[in-house]
Amino acid sequence: MGQIRVNLPGNVTLKHNAGDTARDIISAWKEELLASTVGARINGNVADLSHPVMEDAVIEPVDVKDKEGLEILRHSISHVMAQAVQAVFEGVKVTIGPSIEDGFYYDFEYADTFTPEDLEKIEKRMKKIISADHPFIRKEVSRDEAVHLFREKGETYKVELINDLPDDVTRVSLYSQGEFVDLCRGPHAPSTGMIKAFKLLNVAGAYWRGDEKNKMLQRIYGTGFATEKELSDYLEIIEEAKKRDHRKLGRELDLFQMNDEAGPGLVIFHPKGALLRTIIEDWERKEHLKRGYGIVMGPQILKGDLWKKSGHFDHYRENMYYTEVDEQIYGIKPMNCLSHMLIYKSRIRSYRDLPLRYFELGTVLRHEKTGVLHGLMRARQFTQDDAHILCTPDQLNGEIRAIADLVGYAMQIFGFDYEVELSTRPDKSIGSDADWEMATTALDQALKDNDMIYDVNEGDGAFYGPKIDFKLKDALGRKWQCATIQCDFTLPERFDLSYIGPDGEKHRPVMLHRVILGAIERFMGVLIEHYAGAFPVWLSPTQAVILTVTDRHIPYGEEVYTKLIDSGVRVEKDFRNEKLGFKIREGQMQKVPYMLVIGDREMEAGTVAPRQRDGENLGSLKIEEFSAIIKEKCSMYK
Repeated sequence: MGQIRVNLPGNVTLKHNAGDTARDIISAWKEELLASTVGARINGNVADLSHPVMEDAVIEPVDVKDKEGLEILRHSISHVMAQAVQAVFEGVKVTIGPSIEDGFYYDFEYADTFTPEDLEKIEKRMKKIISADHPFIRKEVSRDEAVHLFREKGETYKVELINDLPDDVTRVSLYSQGEFVDLCRGPHAPSTGMIKAFKLLNVAGAYWRGDEKNKMLQRIYGTGFATEKELSDYLEIIEEAKKRDHRKLGRELDLFQMNDEAGPGLVIFHPKGALLRTIIEDWERKEHLKRGYGIVMGPQILKGDLWKKSGHFDHYRENMYYTEVDEQIYGIKPMNCLSHMLIYKSRIRSYRDLPLRYFELGTVLRHEKTGVLHGLMRARQFTQDDAHILCTPDQLNGEIRAIADLVGYAMQIFGFDYEVELSTRPDKSIGSDADWEMATTALDQALKDNDMIYDVNEGDGAFYGPKIDFKLKDALGRKWQCATIQCDFTLPERFDLSYIGPDGEKHRPVMLHRVILGAIERFMGVLIEHYAGAFPVWLSPTQAVILTVTDRHIPYGEEVYTKLIDSGVRVEKDFRNEKLGFKIREGQMQKVPYMLVIGDREMEAGTVAPRQRDGENLGSLKIEEFSAIIKEKCSMYK
């Protein structure tokens, strides 16, 4: 074999024999890196360290702590877990086992149900496999050979996956460690011994290929990190997340319920939850009116022909519900944009009318699979703070920038940091190449003009246009998709929207779809977990609770209650014949910002004694002084 030139980080160029592996090349350059290197980026593509390099190449080591390195590590752990499961439990069939954002999972078919004790047994066997330091070995075989291999093993799911590959795929890759063989594209860590820190977390049900018509499998979730310290830190976050779970706090704080009698994915808000939602929605209405939006409302159902014209019937119908009225099919709206376009079309528009900004707190229904429903975070009915802006192409940049500014302001008000992504054209889409290029460029330029740092998420745009996604970060560092801006040249074309330009001719407007908080329910769920239910004063459904020491203090307590209600404070009464310490503890458990103690001293002086939920006493205050404290804490949100 001849020689090749290899470019390495730091402008280093080395000569190697064609066929040398990535490991050989990195070892000759900096051998000490191999201890933490799980793969190699060869001409931009991530591969195994055992991959032979046959031509000139640019090579970078992939460290186990890098994003791609962690994905390789976790995927490798999932293979070890699958090997351990089959070693411990007879008759288990394996399906797929990818890495995911916080770890990995593997789906299994097994006659019995895996228990927490079973996870401990699996972990024990995994440690044996890891200590044996089996190399991950890649082998490429013909499609027929792979089918024969997995059929012999009784791995019917693997056979199905191979048979479903496109006809032009004639060879597939297999990975083995020890006696375990799996169908996999890779890459993988060099050996099982590189796995240092992992934990199996829980078991859940999952339909094969996510289809409810298919067999229910058992999904074992786990996580893994480069070091025990990172794993320990993550597990602490998981424990804290359990305490903050919005479903648990929703029950404890009497905010909402999910009830199987009503149906999965449908939220029933209790008075406190409905009040929290109202506070958020009122803030949104005020902020949108300040920015020139018109508040509109559309119907819950629209004729099926309208959904066909929009493209939703072809590209989104599996997520929609339908009904029939007078032998006519209607679609129950999963989005609010169609009504807004009909409002625009209700009369002739001039360039002088633009931009037009329509805002609707619109309730939508989407046919989400049962397995993905998750409290407020993923429901079948929810309300979006939806808006559609119709403008001229020249106004596009300014409108996008103004939306991004509003998102930033909202995140500041509600107490979140956030990250930004630009998502481009997906494989399944409508519209011309020219329109997609124009829309993507407009979003990209607006982000640059606002000096915003962002990542590009290739192929994750909506079917009708590219989008900017804003991912807020909560108190535990978790990311949540909320705000989005979508640029759409296609729907105005499909609905023949137009305006009369300065030249007296018809022109096509551009449409921006956008949400700021996103689904109100989902945002509430994030808020609950972010604050662990201890909302800031302006958001708290109950800002204060009046606690009487004995029954003789009740008349004065009623007087305090009336005055606070009249001054706009959201206050409750606890006049029960219980010990004061018990009432205080209950107020703290309910996360109420202030507990107003009323005893003989307060009744005689005409005061209250506020105690904060963190236990700090504010001393004796006049009722008006306490009301002023509440107003001051809420002033920036009014």
